[in-house]
Amino acid sequence: MTTTLLTDIGTLVTNAPELGEGRLGVRRDAAVVFDGDVVAWVGDAAAAPAADRAATLGGRALLPGFVESHSHLVFDGDRAEEFAARMEGRPYAAGGIRTTIAATRAASDSTLAGTVHRLVGEYLRGGTTTVEIKSGYGQTAADELRAVRIAGRFTDEVTLLAAHVPPPEYAGRADEYVAMAVGEMIPACAPHAKWIDVFCETGAFDAEQSRAVLEAGAAHGLIPRVHGNQLGPGPGVALAVELGAASVDHVTHVTSADVDALAGSDTVATLLPGADFSTRSDYPDARALLDAGVTVALGADCNPGTSYTTSLPFCIALAVRDLRMTPDEAVWSATAGGAQALRRSDIGVLRPGSRADAVALDAPSYLHLAYRPGVPLVREVFVGGATR
Repeated sequence: MTTTLLTDIGTLVTNAPELGEGRLGVRRDAAVVFDGDVVAWVGDAAAAPAADRAATLGGRALLPGFVESHSHLVFDGDRAEEFAARMEGRPYAAGGIRTTIAATRAASDSTLAGTVHRLVGEYLRGGTTTVEIKSGYGQTAADELRAVRIAGRFTDEVTLLAAHVPPPEYAGRADEYVAMAVGEMIPACAPHAKWIDVFCETGAFDAEQSRAVLEAGAAHGLIPRVHGNQLGPGPGVALAVELGAASVDHVTHVTSADVDALAGSDTVATLLPGADFSTRSDYPDARALLDAGVTVALGADCNPGTSYTTSLPFCIALAVRDLRMTPDEAVWSATAGGAQALRRSDIGVLRPGSRADAVALDAPSYLHLAYRPGVPLVREVFVGGATR
C-alpha cells in the first residue's frame, strides 16, 4: 500500500489522550502517516518516518472526520412551507412526518437514491466521513425494505426506523401498526440493517409499543437506538437504558432521574441542536449531561421536516453557543462521540490502527469551527486515506 506523510499541520486533534493534550489529544508541530486506509503513525514532525509521498497542510488544522450518527436521508419531497409556517408561530408536532411518508411512497427507487447521493455528498464536503442512515418514511414492510436497501448502497450504518409515526392507514390504531412491524416489517428488513429505532414520543409510540418494536428488532440481531424525550418528558431515556440501546437521541426534555440513568449506563445521549434550532424548541441541557459524566454525541439529524442540514460544523457552533458546550466538548462529540453512538472505535480518532478518515480546515485550529460559524472552513477531506 502507498504511505502518505502529512506535514506542516497547524493543530492536530487525535481524540487519543495518550497522544497529546487533554481529551482531544491535541498536538502541535505534529505529522501523521497514512498507510493505505489506516493511520500508521502519529508523532512529532521532526521524527516523522519516510513515506511514499508527502503532502503539506500549510499550517491548517487536522482532525478526525466528523461522524453523523443520526440522519434520515431516504425520502422525497420538501417541507419548506411547513418550516415557514413554524417560523410564523405554528408549533412543531410529529404529524408532519406523514407528509414525507406520502411523498416517499410515491417516489421511484432512482429518485430516492438520488436524494441520498446528494445529501451524502453534502455531508462529505462538510467534513463528515461516516453517516448513519435511517429508514422510516415508508412505514409499510415493502417501503421500509426498499429504504434500507437503498441506504445500504451508501453506508454500513443502516437503521430500520420501524416505528416513526403510525401512517395514515393506521390512524388511531398504533397497536395494530406495531403488530405489523413486528410480524412483517422487521423480519423482512433485518438482513439489510444493523440498527433498530423507534420514535418513543407523544403522537408517535408509547413505551410498551416502543419496547415491542425494539425487542423484536433485537431478536433479529438488530441493535436498539431510540428517539426519545424530544417533544416533552417521557419514557424514551429510561427505555433506552433498560434495553441497552447504543444511543438515545434528542433528549431535549430530561429529568434528573434520566440523567442519572444515562450516567450509569453505556447508552450515548445524542444531541441534535439543528432540530431544536429549526423548530424554535428548547435546547437540551448539555451541561447537566456532561457534568454528570454522560457520554454525549452531536449530530445534524438531516431530515426534510425539522433539521434540513448536513453541516456538523454548524451544529458544533450551535452546541458551543446555545448548548453551552466548550469547543473541545463539541468537537469531541461530533467525532469520537458519534463513533461511540455507533459503537465504533476505528473512526472519530486519529491513532495508529484507526481508519484514515480526517478533515483539514482552512484555519490553524479546530477552535475556528465555533469561532467562525457559518464559514465553510473544510479545505480537504480524507476518507480511507484518499482525498475526496
